[in-house]
Amino acid sequence: MSSWLVTGAGGMLGQDLLARLAAAGEDAVGLDRTALDITDPASVRAALAEHGPAVVVNCAAWTAVDDAEAKEDEALAVNGTGPRVLAEACAASGAVLVQVSTDYVFAGDASAPYGEDTPPAPRGAYGRTKLAGERAVLDTLPERGYVVRTAWLYGAGGGNFVRTMIKLEGVKDTLDVVDDQRGQPTWTGDLADRLVRLGRAALDGTAAPGIYHGTSGGETTWFSFTREIFRLLGADPERVRPTTSEAFVRPAPRPAYSVLGHERWRAAGIEPIRDWRAALQEAFPALLKAERGAGAPTA
Repeated sequence: MSSWLVTGAGGMLGQDLLARLAAAGEDAVGLDRTALDITDPASVRAALAEHGPAVVVNCAAWTAVDDAEAKEDEALAVNGTGPRVLAEACAASGAVLVQVSTDYVFAGDASAPYGEDTPPAPRGAYGRTKLAGERAVLDTLPERGYVVRTAWLYGAGGGNFVRTMIKLEGVKDTLDVVDDQRGQPTWTGDLADRLVRLGRAALDGTAAPGIYHGTSGGETTWFSFTREIFRLLGADPERVRPTTSEAFVRPAPRPAYSVLGHERWRAAGIEPIRDWRAALQEAFPALLKAERGAGAPTA
């Protein structure tokens, strides 16, 4: 029997979470979307009965933000119904459920970090569907339900902004990157570590249920983030030029301000995630290797 069950295990965060759990000596099983449809109650109940987890971490999600605008019902099935099904199964089995959520539940028009208790106000379909998932977990599991909101995720195990910029640096003379959206680049390795700590604290009774914000410390813009990526590549940061969101119109609105506060971690005896620059520097060799291959130089 497993102590931990990770859904959406084939994704970028799921891969790093399973690696962290293994490193921490935890007994864990990961199920990707081909192995478990979280919207199917019978399949979910069967998975929990088979593996007997004490903690379930739901990394499964519809993350195609723009597509959600035209396919909100489909996104809601994964982001809203799926967490409710998991929560109901955990209510029956006695397991803790940790639901990964997003900064998109906020409007993105603040000027100070969003607290865990700030009322949500999503502007788009993706945020609405993720908020539905949050509420399903907290309403169904008031004593064993946890929501961890994150943002601007990157990691070696999938496509993301950092890997895209590494690729583009090699083929573009200059890059125009938006400088009017602020957020917190967050390494999946750091988030995975906090998810492990939170799950353990939940079982120990030292972490109160509810909402936590799992993003890096500090803040930056996509433009400044890209310049830091270029610096780590040994490339000239001046090749990255600032532009505005109006130059990259997308179907879904992007939050102008995605900075989250991290007050609740310390009450649970857990340090919030470190500054984004330190995390990026540690993660960078693996990102470079994943994007360019094993023979890539580590500038």
